[in-house]
Amino acid sequence: MRDIKKIVIGAVILAAGVLFALNALNVTDIDIFFPGWWTLFIIIPSGIGLITDKDKTGSAIGLSVGVVLLLWQLDVVNLSLVWELIVVAILVAVGIKLIVGGTKKSNSNDGVSVNISVDAPSGCAIFGGKEMNFDGQVFEGTELTAVFGGVDCDLSGAIIKKDCKIKATAIFGGVDIILPKGVNVSVSSTSIFGGTDDAYVREPASEVTVYIETVSVFGGVDIK
Repeated sequence: MRDIKKIVIGAVILAAGVLFALNALNVTDIDIFFPGWWTLFIIIPSGIGLITDKDKTGSAIGLSVGVVLLLWQLDVVNLSLVWELIVVAILVAVGIKLIVGGTKKSNSNDGVSVNISVDAPSGCAIFGGKEMNFDGQVFEGTELTAVFGGVDCDLSGAIIKKDCKIKATAIFGGVDIILPKGVNVSVSSTSIFGGTDDAYVREPASEVTVYIETVSVFGGVDIK
């Protein structure tokens, strides 16, 4: 399958090279280095991504940021307004992404429905840190949230008797989940300028599965 994004970007770079060569040979006098020309390397890939990518959130943010930076370079907006517009673009795109994702019926974890008990402990860290340790305790699920902070959830010594779920959200922060040995792990993730690192070492199949759903926005979730 052809990579349209690479083809278009390659064509633009090739055209720029040809024009640069023609200018050097005095064949043409086209100034390709206009104020803010470098923003095209943000705008063009992001614009293509809006058409070709399945998840268009990152491309929408990239295109918005690229356009705002170009307007700044062309003296249409001032620097202070640039940062305000960039923050607005990011917040709007992330908000729409989360709202749309929340209204859609979830198909994660192969359609298996496992709920977190209302009595289950939860961990939340906002501009700080939170450590949770379940050594010797029966674990039936939890919800972890890190916003400009970090949450460490140690389940290495926990007792897991049945399928359970962990919901982890990292927004400009991080969540670390340490799982016990010998359990099945199913991970589904939604990432916006962030990611989920699943480094858990799987062993022979177990009758118990830990379902982990993650959302990362300029943050990360580590599973080990």
